[in-house]
Amino acid sequence: MTSNAYVPETRFGFWFLGTNIWRNHVLKIAIDDLRRLTDTPFPSAPIIADVGCGQGNSLSLLNAAFAPSRLIGVEFDAESLSIARATLTKQGIDAELQQNDCANIDLPDSSVDMVFCHQTFHHLLRQEDAMREFYRILKPGGRLLFAESTRAYIHSWVIKLLFRHPMHVQRTADEYKAMIRAVGFEFDARNVSEPYLWWSRSDLGAFEWFGFGVPKEREETLVNLVATKPRD
Repeated sequence: MTSNAYVPETRFGFWFLGTNIWRNHVLKIAIDDLRRLTDTPFPSAPIIADVGCGQGNSLSLLNAAFAPSRLIGVEFDAESLSIARATLTKQGIDAELQQNDCANIDLPDSSVDMVFCHQTFHHLLRQEDAMREFYRILKPGGRLLFAESTRAYIHSWVIKLLFRHPMHVQRTADEYKAMIRAVGFEFDARNVSEPYLWWSRSDLGAFEWFGFGVPKEREETLVNLVATKPRD
């Protein structure tokens, strides 16, 4: 199965995505942040699609956070899916796994309550197509939980050194928000977080180690948001 829709990770990046650092200090922090960005409670026993689920580390966290009635992991990379299957078996998590790219998801229209997409878009070449797919598979009133690194982070020297991305499609936080709104999703400022976490900075937080404060004027490196598909 081949695709021209995304750029695969380096071997270092692939290894890093399977570490406890990634699970506990990136994924979990993002999910905790997203949970607080909603105006109304999340649905009980939702159907959740984790699009770009990678090696499956997010699935147990989503299961614990939202107690879904159905949990679906969508991932294109076959090696990642193989690891995800082993991880689910080890953890005793009941989830379905599908090999699809984000721009062509094998789920019916209006079939899920929540789409979770974490740190996936900066790999994608067909970003608008993927966002339209998220809108299509969500039920009216469904939520998009979106967490992404911005152009400022992906273009930083340390990320260029260790990871691989399609540099020409990277977006600022405002550009990601504009794309999500253009598809039809709705959200307000209170549904958005732009955390300036140490690992997302080109200096890896070194200025703060030496007593300098976080710059007030900066290009944001992360954007987390919860958007809603309007009801008919």
